[in-house]
Amino acid sequence: MGMDFNEWNKGIIAEFRANGGKVGGQFEGADMIIIQTTGAKTGATRVNPLVRLDEGGGTYVIASKGGAPDNPDWYYNLLANPEITVELGTETFPARASVVEDEAERARLYAEQAKRFASFNDYEKMTTRKIPVVKIERI
Repeated sequence: MGMDFNEWNKGIIAEFRANGGKVGGQFEGADMIIIQTTGAKTGATRVNPLVRLDEGGGTYVIASKGGAPDNPDWYYNLLANPEITVELGTETFPARASVVEDEAERARLYAEQAKRFASFNDYEKMTTRKIPVVKIERI
């Protein structure tokens, strides 16, 4: 990717914070969330804007990394340190992240997100890994 991913992320984060959690461009109309994780190796705070899925009273994010062959760094960070900080709309709060282990449930949630955002169908076709679904619960 020619573009600096971190710079691109920074732009989305700034837009999210300036607009009460709304982002335009390719994320127009998407339900967004920002998660702040602690780096598994560095201990540094990492900030990632993600598309979220609100389903059955729960909030979920999908470790798609655009269909890359490996999981995104933030996924490994929250495995190591499941207590995260979440920005949702205009709110910031502590939360706990947990991987959805039940395969039928993971598949159901993934399919639901793919219904809302077709690009998730493409991500699944682009990679052989089982793309993780993560539940985010307010502490």
